[in-house]
Amino acid sequence: MKIRTCAVAGMFYPGEPSHLEQLLGKFFAVTGHETSASGIVAPHAGYIYSGAVAALAYATLPSSFDGTFVVIGPSHRGYPTCTSAVPWETPLGIVDTDTDLVSALDLPVNESYHADEHSLEVQMPFIKYRFPRARIAPVLMGDQDLASSVRLGRMIARAARETRREIRVVASSDFSHYVPETVAKGQDLYAIEALKSLEIELFYNRLRERGSSACGYGTIAAMITASIEAGAEKGELLKYATSGDVTGDRASVVGYAAIAVI
Repeated sequence: MKIRTCAVAGMFYPGEPSHLEQLLGKFFAVTGHETSASGIVAPHAGYIYSGAVAALAYATLPSSFDGTFVVIGPSHRGYPTCTSAVPWETPLGIVDTDTDLVSALDLPVNESYHADEHSLEVQMPFIKYRFPRARIAPVLMGDQDLASSVRLGRMIARAARETRREIRVVASSDFSHYVPETVAKGQDLYAIEALKSLEIELFYNRLRERGSSACGYGTIAAMITASIEAGAEKGELLKYATSGDVTGDRASVVGYAAIAVI
């Protein structure tokens, strides 16, 4: 059986199963309350930097969820938007792909584009650990302009209706990259404020206004679009952090946010 094998295990997160399970258990032991979130934003940096933030986002969803996670990650290599139709390997076991939903998305399938991309892979151990019966529909996102993002969000909502799937949408994104922490916080929290009222056009305007280097802004807009069609009314910032909280280096940081869309 063809699978998408791990590409960044041992680099972005532990490759040894017991070590990974122990670390995820530590993250989820200190998370907050469950909500009825239809979508979340979770970072995709190395777990030592952003894993605890990502766990906060996933913890808004009950561990009993056994539907399908549509996981949208930005293509850091500039590949066009596409899906994957094979199961995904994690050190904790295989995560099955919902092939019917993937087919209903009506996007190109290209396994080679997914092979080395970390923005999707780092989300899979969280899903396997907390939601062992859930499946995935991975989407690698190329063009992230507003129109493309809204179109993708509507495609996801339509595919869920057509297949009658219960879905949750994960937007994989880090925020500001390699700027002083004061700059990162100013850029990121200013843009995130627009997400509390789910105003994605304002979100884009604020990113441009402050020159933000967030890498998955389109994934966030697509997730919000799909969530609005599912009845979501607001966004909630669960936690904002930077790499400086771990390294102590405040001169050049990456920003991370856990956001729930309810």
